[in-house]
Amino acid sequence: MTWLNSVGIGAIFGALGVGLGAFAAHGLKARLSDYALGVFETAVRYQMYHALALIAVGLLASRIESNLVRIASYSFIIGTIIFSGSLYTLALTGIKWLGAITPIGGLAFIVGWICFALAAFRVSP
Repeated sequence: MTWLNSVGIGAIFGALGVGLGAFAAHGLKARLSDYALGVFETAVRYQMYHALALIAVGLLASRIESNLVRIASYSFIIGTIIFSGSLYTLALTGIKWLGAITPIGGLAFIVGWICFALAAFRVSP
């Protein structure tokens, strides 16, 4: 994955996060329970955090060539799809077993952050 891909995907995730957040605030507020709306908002929040993280990883990748950076990029993408995707689906459908796969996305986020940190520490000042 090139650094431009990470930045571009991060920007797309950010745009989708804003759109989904607005959809929740205006289109779902009257249709979802407070619990489901909270789950949806958590998905949006983590998607936005990791959209920005993906952009940052992409910018780091423009400075260094590293497997750690690539792993961080893929981890943030996979984490967003699994973590936020499962929470969006849970909130909209009420399918409870989806909550069981959400931590896999969280684990991908943790791997991404660790790889990002290790790669950043290797960049010379």
